[in-house]
Amino acid sequence: MKQFFILGLMLLSMNSYCQKNEADIFKTSHGELKIYPILHGSLVITYNNKTIFVDPYGGASLYKNFKNPDIVLITDIHGDHLDFKTLDSINTSKSIFIVPKAVEEKLSLKNKAIVLNNGQGVHRLDFFISAMPMYNLPEEENSKHPKGRGNSYVLHIDNKKIYISGDTENIPEMRMLQDIDIAFVCMNLPYTMDIDQAADAVLDFKPKVVYPYHYRGSEGLSDVAKFKEMVTTKNNTIDVRLRNWYADK
Repeated sequence: MKQFFILGLMLLSMNSYCQKNEADIFKTSHGELKIYPILHGSLVITYNNKTIFVDPYGGASLYKNFKNPDIVLITDIHGDHLDFKTLDSINTSKSIFIVPKAVEEKLSLKNKAIVLNNGQGVHRLDFFISAMPMYNLPEEENSKHPKGRGNSYVLHIDNKKIYISGDTENIPEMRMLQDIDIAFVCMNLPYTMDIDQAADAVLDFKPKVVYPYHYRGSEGLSDVAKFKEMVTTKNNTIDVRLRNWYADK
């Protein structure tokens, strides 16, 4: 009986992990773009045998089903984005790191890192990756996320444009985005913004698909179901996709 119980727990654990690593698949002109929610602000993107890790965080076990990253994107210096323990547990010996200057200064891999400042972009592996601002409002010296330190990113992969917000509020640069196919938008107080601000910004730049992510704050998880209702009530052409970014917690 005990053996069956243990086996049941193992199967439940494996099923939970498999569900966590299920991909959303988007058809492009020349292949399939796959997006895997991982944890908090971390995700994995694959396309034509190329793999991108975004802010890898949470430990090696969350990435064991993926091949070694070709590109690692890091948005900011905080530990839920620049997680040295997780980075040290992943084989990044052949990875291209694309980071803001503040992150590059903390990495021991400076000769491997491509530094992008806000407004700059780079072509690598048939992708174009551009860096945009991410910051808190109002702009203050003691801000958790001052303008210019971190990067949000826009990825051009085949005919898709993907926006990854990083830690930001509903800044003008986000509102002015155009033709975004897939967006990842943060919403956690007191670090970024609340669901009202996030919904307001999304309704302005109108991505085709939006994922609430990075939604664990000091008071627990944000009400992403309410966020979805706020967006779709006003614009039901925006596909708001809710995924469990905290299944391991």
